[in-house]
Amino acid sequence: MTDLDKLMEVMEEAFDPHFREAWTRRQVEDSLLTPSTYMLLANADGGPCSDGESAVGFVLARQAADEIELLLIAIRPDFRGRGLGRKLLERFIASAAERDAAKVFLEMRANNPAENFYRNAGFEQIGIRHEYYRTVLGTPIDALTFARTLP
Repeated sequence: MTDLDKLMEVMEEAFDPHFREAWTRRQVEDSLLTPSTYMLLANADGGPCSDGESAVGFVLARQAADEIELLLIAIRPDFRGRGLGRKLLERFIASAAERDAAKVFLEMRANNPAENFYRNAGFEQIGIRHEYYRTVLGTPIDALTFARTLP
């Protein structure tokens, strides 16, 4: 099983279809064709996945100069509530620092329960995009943008 297969397995389980947040395999493949885009996979302990090991979480990110955008982060529902999301986010922040990033950005829908998770990790809201997202039923949802400066 490839790393992309592992990521897609988590993707299929982790996102509520109502909010249309999950990416298709093609979207992920196309994104990873760009050298500035990368993924991190997490095993059941929150560490990196080795060959033959299933992923329970992932990060998809892209870098532009000294800024990195967290595109997606996900943990399989069966593994939530164990601190794995925090461990994976910490690994991502460390990887951003290793890539000489000065700042990390992310965007999410306004009613995302992960907002406190990001705020507790040092992210601060820097903007809002009104009615940026649409649910499967067409209901508009604002997008919130966050940033964290790295030491």
